[in-house]
Amino acid sequence: MILNKLKGIYASFVIAIGLGTIIFFIFFWKKKCNARNVRKYCRLFFTFCGIKLEKIGNFDLSAKLIVMNHQSYVDIIVLEGYHPQNICWVAKKELGEIPYYGYALRGPEMILIDREDKKGLVFLLKEAKEKLDQNRPLVIFPEGTRSIGGKKFLPFRSGAKLLAEKFNLKIQPIVLINSRKVYNSSPVESTSNVMRMVILDSFVPEVGSDWYERLESQMQEVYLKHYEELNP
Repeated sequence: MILNKLKGIYASFVIAIGLGTIIFFIFFWKKKCNARNVRKYCRLFFTFCGIKLEKIGNFDLSAKLIVMNHQSYVDIIVLEGYHPQNICWVAKKELGEIPYYGYALRGPEMILIDREDKKGLVFLLKEAKEKLDQNRPLVIFPEGTRSIGGKKFLPFRSGAKLLAEKFNLKIQPIVLINSRKVYNSSPVESTSNVMRMVILDSFVPEVGSDWYERLESQMQEVYLKHYEELNP
């Protein structure tokens, strides 16, 4: 529909202007807690675009690893806007090399890993320890990349499991529903004005068990339940 296309174009405009503004202030304030106070203004995206964000559950400030499903740029916007701590994203190195957008990752010193580099694992563990020592919770998309939406996650990759077990981290899973419907960049459109963030209970994984497979199943089950509620 033309209206959905226009809504998507408008959301793209809001993201571009908002990101540019935040990047400007990151440049000057990045030494002040990685410009965390500036990054929180991402939440204005929902106000300007008329999107209702439904939040279920509460953040556990003692959790040091956050795992979320991934469908849209909005996934980053929502956590940057609403998580109360100086979170640190684990992302692909290529994203940090994108003009304009890349500085939003490099400026606040996010972890950017090269998946093709054999030393990438060593780099990830070194950087993760450094950020944890700075009391920055790590955030990772276990799917590794954006899914196409719908009802099914992409298979979880091993990165989140590795970090959790290596550093004995308390994990908080977060399930996002309708983020791709709220804003899709390809094709550019917005087909819904409602998004939901379900914050699950945190836990410390038992090394050697099948906790990671159970986590994937749990998050998928929660996602499907809420997806069908929002999209009957």
